[in-house]
Amino acid sequence: MPTSPLSTTQRLSELYVHHHGWLFAWLRKKLGCPHEAADLAQDTFIRILASRDALFNMQEPRAYLTTTAKHLLLNQARRRAVEEAYLAEVLALGEDHAPSAEQVMAAIEALEQISQALLGLAQKPREAFLMRYLDGMLHAEIAQHLGVSTKMVQKYLINALVHCHAAVGASMEAD
Repeated sequence: MPTSPLSTTQRLSELYVHHHGWLFAWLRKKLGCPHEAADLAQDTFIRILASRDALFNMQEPRAYLTTTAKHLLLNQARRRAVEEAYLAEVLALGEDHAPSAEQVMAAIEALEQISQALLGLAQKPREAFLMRYLDGMLHAEIAQHLGVSTKMVQKYLINALVHCHAAVGASMEAD
């Protein structure tokens, strides 16, 4: 039986009212910064809204919110690491070979597009993608970490690449 938008709004509103304060306090303690905690709390609820199945099938809201927030923290840390590594490489090139400010901005925007595309992806394919393309892990290492076969890792990576391609294509059509 399909759910109406009103019931989705009601469920999200109820979840937000009952758990936002707790999640914000948990993130503030973990991050030490109220501004980052507020942003991440909002991102957590946006992620849940994007996955209506999660909203309707949630058994333990705080556990689900915590897990979602932890995944967002990990993604944020990885994104910062990629940006810092990219900027360090740019600085290492020296002034003669360094890209222009526009090229740096274009590269960072591309990373942001990939990050946004990955938000709509299931957890394991997203993790496999990040481990392979950001951490440089081998398929066997990813398989061991995720507790799956290397064949499944290959399927996850194909799924992630197809998903990213479709997401980037859709965003380009919207522009």
